[in-house]
Amino acid sequence: MEKVEQSLIEPIGDVNLQSSKPDISRIIKKVQWMLETFFIKKGVLLLMVGFLLGRALILAKLTPFSLPFFASVYLIKRDKAPLALIGLISGAITLSLANAAFTFIVCFGFMLVYQISKKWLVSEMRALPYLTGIILGLGKLAETFFLSEQLTLYDGMMAGVQASLAFILTMIFLQSLPLLTFHKRRQLLKTEEIVCLIILLASILTGTIGWKIYGLSLEHIMSRYLVLVFSFIAGATIGSTVGVVTGLIFSLASVSNFYHMSLLAFSGVLGGLMKEGRKIGVSIGLFIATLLIGMYGEGGGSLKMAILESAASILLFLLTPQALTARLAKYIPGTPEYTAEQQKFMRKMRDVTAQRVSQFSNVFHALSMSFTQLDNEPVENESEREMDYFMSHVTERTCQTCFKKEQCWAKNFHTTYACMEEIIHEMDRNDGNISLKLTREWEKICSRPKKVYDTIGTELTFYQANQKLKKKVQESRKLVADQLLGVSEVMNNFAEEIQRERENYYKQEEQVMEALQGFGVHIENVEIYSLEPGNVDIEMAVPFCHGRGVCEKLIAPMLSDIVGENIIVKHEDCAKYPNGFCHAVFRSSKAYVVETGVAHAAKDGGLVSGDSHSTIELGFGKFAIAISDGMGNGERAHYESEETLLLLQKILQTGIEEKIAIKSVNSILSLRTTDEIFSTLDLAMIDLKNAAAKFLKIGSTPSFIKRGKKIIKISASNLPMGILQEFEVDVVSEQLKAGDILIMMSDGVFEGPKHVENYDLWMKRKLLELETDDPQEVADLILEEVIRSRSDVIHDDMTVMVAKIKHNTPKWASIPVQRVKRRA
Repeated sequence: MEKVEQSLIEPIGDVNLQSSKPDISRIIKKVQWMLETFFIKKGVLLLMVGFLLGRALILAKLTPFSLPFFASVYLIKRDKAPLALIGLISGAITLSLANAAFTFIVCFGFMLVYQISKKWLVSEMRALPYLTGIILGLGKLAETFFLSEQLTLYDGMMAGVQASLAFILTMIFLQSLPLLTFHKRRQLLKTEEIVCLIILLASILTGTIGWKIYGLSLEHIMSRYLVLVFSFIAGATIGSTVGVVTGLIFSLASVSNFYHMSLLAFSGVLGGLMKEGRKIGVSIGLFIATLLIGMYGEGGGSLKMAILESAASILLFLLTPQALTARLAKYIPGTPEYTAEQQKFMRKMRDVTAQRVSQFSNVFHALSMSFTQLDNEPVENESEREMDYFMSHVTERTCQTCFKKEQCWAKNFHTTYACMEEIIHEMDRNDGNISLKLTREWEKICSRPKKVYDTIGTELTFYQANQKLKKKVQESRKLVADQLLGVSEVMNNFAEEIQRERENYYKQEEQVMEALQGFGVHIENVEIYSLEPGNVDIEMAVPFCHGRGVCEKLIAPMLSDIVGENIIVKHEDCAKYPNGFCHAVFRSSKAYVVETGVAHAAKDGGLVSGDSHSTIELGFGKFAIAISDGMGNGERAHYESEETLLLLQKILQTGIEEKIAIKSVNSILSLRTTDEIFSTLDLAMIDLKNAAAKFLKIGSTPSFIKRGKKIIKISASNLPMGILQEFEVDVVSEQLKAGDILIMMSDGVFEGPKHVENYDLWMKRKLLELETDDPQEVADLILEEVIRSRSDVIHDDMTVMVAKIKHNTPKWASIPVQRVKRRA
């Protein structure tokens, strides 16, 4: 029993432990939210900042911080302006009552002037620095005149300095105060905003000048703590900037702090350089800077105080939560957290885009299913209902006025109905004719047989037209359903491609660059987009090589050895000047290549042929070869065949399946004109990865594959395009091999030989007699043989396309270098 009880108790304990973790995180988030609400939403932080700025001095007598701070708060967060004013006056009282009175008067004067001039201001944000500078400068002059009853040049200069500082500080506070007043910030910081924030924080710290804890200067501890935080977050650049700015403002506040600027700047550089050692490394940087600057410029007693102050700031820095530094790092450019935040935003945008594309895909899929369900909907007794409507129309014009109506339809309903139904079916099958037997039977029942026959014939014409229309509608629905389904699949594939996040190949990029540069090839930049086997995608910036072909002859062979497969130069943009850089794209080469040759001739040696041909690279590792033969000859036939191939190429390049693409082209051709203009299509799709081929033949002649001494015939039975709106496409699959020769031709070539009964045997024999495997020579020889068999008369448009399947042999051998791992 004890074991059972223990087994029952233990899982409950585990559940409690697991559930306690979310409780702790929830408590932390709640405490964080309460602190943010208290300090930011309720404005307590502005009250504290105002208190420190109210007692901050420049040159031991100027107070340029109060009015710019109040004016900025008044413009950005007007409801919190009273708290800011209370904080400023409270801080100013710690200096003197006169200072507090001056602060109140200039703030009140600013509000008065701002409200009066508000109606004339075009841009309040731009006018604010001018207002604060003028008001504070005039206020300083008035204060000096009131106290001394005279003004000197020195007093005017000091007023000008204070007005200038107020102008500059107002612009700085307008940039940095939103960082303290908004509860949530979604945008990332700009460089100007970071500098403004640093100046604001340094200005706030000047309010702590003169405060001491156990003999240690609070402003020194907090300023060094500020440098430690920014060096740890953003490195040496931002750390040294914080040190210089903070030290400069401290020096302006008190000349005795001038040496402190060197200490802060040096500690910012050392701490930023040692940030890889985390908090301990940054702290060591500050400690080394304190020792060096202290020993150089001060006596032993001051060195001891400097070390103690640095130790206090280091202790405070070590106690700073990781969550606070990580949150601040998200907004500073150059930090990993900043990059992660940008990637998070881009990932969110990518997911939203993929979701929208997927939604469109679902809409098209739903529409396709809707059309399909309409076609597949079972209609109960549809034929009976149509027969009832048919008979009602016939009887309305014949039996309603007949005197034997009651006899036929009331007493002998089933006999009359069955006989009339049989007449309708027989007339429908036999073009309006009725057998003698059925005629005698009906004449025994009906007194107006001829009128009934004529009426049924007339109604039958409308009935047959209606049936054809229904069939057309049904075929159109099915075609639309297939097309919508194809678009849905393409969009769904596109959404999946968007969702595939690009892998970061930073390490591999550095290894590739080191390997190439170690071999003596200078590379400016390497970007790896994919190292997937068979789908390698690398871009490089290469110095101008004066046309020597460095990318093809050197870099591609080296990459082939690095990634372990054949790499080719897919695209290259050469520099337009000698000192520039070429942009090259390197991709995986395909396992097979197709070499083609074409020979064609117009009827009677004309200039315009009704045949059209095309080779299409689809971009999905597939290669398409197509021949289209327009009905007849001349310009109209050429236009139809060329339009067929153009439409097919556009649709295939979107990624839609071959069958749906051909059906779509057929639908367009059949609906575009009422003329009986048709065209054939002979399409071969070759997968360059494995040489698998698909043949789609729409009204075209057979194709042949020559494999050594063996001839393989490829044929299918489909009507030409444009005749029927709905037809099934037969797909013939064949596995090709290296060295195979594919021969495709129009009917003018296949049926061209004169006095030949079996065209297949004749063509196979001629192919076996060929002594060359060059595609262009094969095409020319076949066309020449057919024309010679007709006594040099070209009786029809003729087109021959020949393709040879070959292994893709790289032009340059790979150059062995140190291999790069595919995954970091």
